[in-house]
Amino acid sequence: MDLNILLLLFCGLIVLIVGANMLLKSAVSISLKFEIPKVLIGMTVVSLATSAPELIVSIKAALMGSADLAISNVVGSNIANIGLVLGLTVFFSPINISKNIYKTHWPIMMFSAIYFLIIILDGKINVYEGGILIIFLVTSIAFLIKNKQKVEEDLNTKSVDSLPKSIILFIVGGICLYFGSEWFISGAIDVASYFGISERIIGISVVSVGTSLPELVTSLVAIVKKEKGISLGNLLGSNIFNVFAVLGITSLVTPLIVSDLNIINFDIYVMLFFAAIILPLIFFPNKFILGRVAGLIILSFYSIYIYNLFI
Repeated sequence: MDLNILLLLFCGLIVLIVGANMLLKSAVSISLKFEIPKVLIGMTVVSLATSAPELIVSIKAALMGSADLAISNVVGSNIANIGLVLGLTVFFSPINISKNIYKTHWPIMMFSAIYFLIIILDGKINVYEGGILIIFLVTSIAFLIKNKQKVEEDLNTKSVDSLPKSIILFIVGGICLYFGSEWFISGAIDVASYFGISERIIGISVVSVGTSLPELVTSLVAIVKKEKGISLGNLLGSNIFNVFAVLGITSLVTPLIVSDLNIINFDIYVMLFFAAIILPLIFFPNKFILGRVAGLIILSFYSIYIYNLFI
């Protein structure tokens, strides 16, 4: 394989992650500067910023005529958030489960996954359906804010940057997202072409894991430092935003038409499985705690799924 292809893929991913991090920090800083309530920041600014890699990558892929890559990125990212990120996190460091998780966050995530299945069964997501996804996004945010429940995020920054500095970082972060996504998508498509594999497989494996890398790195670093780490609420919230925001906005930009029916006939059901498995694991084997056994179960299912993609 041409070294330039791998370099393009790797550099694109790094620039994408750096851009998302800059965008997140500057957006939070600007929000705090204007004294916007943290609950509102958590459910809007933070959630949208952390979903920025998936959003930009999906839009870019769709505009380049790679709808399968755009859709499989969302499906694969939702699977990776649970199967890989959550699996690794709870395997090394147990997570305590609050009532908000199984009473609010999990039902909303399941609804988003089921609705995703319903609208994708005909093989396309049109502009009208994208609009409905955005309506669900706004409704979900309003509901969670009204009930003072949010996607948990550490907003206790040591200092708030000046407004000019935050705006500059925001703009630079956006530029990094743009070019990072372009390089990353081009590299991913070239890798798929070189090995003769489908956009679906490259989207679910390389691209989705790449766009979920910030959550994974955050989780692993937190484990090493013996800190709280990424919460289940974060991951469920990310999955909700991936469907409602990423798919919604992308399909408003350009309708998404599925070419590889494996996405509809298999991958979407795997996504539903990983979403559903959370509920029983909350109560068994340890009630209200996701620990090593749960992590091992989740990681085992994820490994089997990824292995079957390539055989």
